[in-house]
Amino acid sequence: MKHPVNNRPRQAGASLVIGLVLLLVLSVLAVSTMNSATFGLTMAGNMQYSENAFQLAETGIEVAINNGPFCAGNGCPANAIAQTQVVDTGGRPIGTYQANTTYQACTMRDGYSANFRAYHFRITSVGQSSRGAQSQNQQEFFLIGPDAC
Repeated sequence: MKHPVNNRPRQAGASLVIGLVLLLVLSVLAVSTMNSATFGLTMAGNMQYSENAFQLAETGIEVAINNGPFCAGNGCPANAIAQTQVVDTGGRPIGTYQANTTYQACTMRDGYSANFRAYHFRITSVGQSSRGAQSQNQQEFFLIGPDAC
């Protein structure tokens, strides 16, 4: 009995090894791309929380300016805005702000037909986002008033 002769060349598995190496390279690239995208989303989120903290501190300054009146002198009560929680329209917390207004100095402004004083105030406001980002902003301003220093 004759056995059929197999004329096909025998492969040693080189195509399998090459295929597995290429699959490994593609897997590493896919994981690296996913990590890069996740890192980019985290950075964008952190920037948003930082911007929220800055805007909350600015809100504290605006609220302090609108609350007035401002008192100049040693016996005046502090003009402070307590820590205030801010939420979005869906009821989710955005963060908090607080502000404190302090009297700095009184300067004489003369040379005009009437003497007047410029009362110098400073508002310091701190905003903190819901994820812990914090911003401290200051704004100084003068109020013109009668000569009573």
